[in-house]
Amino acid sequence: MALLLHILITMVAVWITTALPGITLAGQDSLAKILTLLAVSVIFGIVNVVLKPIAKTLGCLLYVLTLGLFGLVVNALLFWLTSYLAGQLRLPFHVDGFWSAFWGALIVTIVSSALAGIVRRTRPQVADH
Repeated sequence: MALLLHILITMVAVWITTALPGITLAGQDSLAKILTLLAVSVIFGIVNVVLKPIAKTLGCLLYVLTLGLFGLVVNALLFWLTSYLAGQLRLPFHVDGFWSAFWGALIVTIVSSALAGIVRRTRPQVADH
């Protein structure tokens, strides 16, 4: 259930990024767009699970030297890679370049964090016995 919720939150965040210049979501109808967003969210999740730890390990020094700001560059590159992979799968989602990916990844991070925080606060808490 938590995984499905995480995918739905990512879907909303990715959908919001399509309002930015340079990030496009095509589709003939709403259902096609929703399915594309679902697929892109799953791809983005897989890319993050597989590649982000590797990037953090290899770029550890850059993370330290930039006080974590290098993470923004890594997120942008992962978002851009997601766009490339979506294109390879013939999904109508495209990010034009690094700066579009940078701002898109930043929006995805902010929106996902905000929505996850809201969901955490609204879920009933289970009492420990």
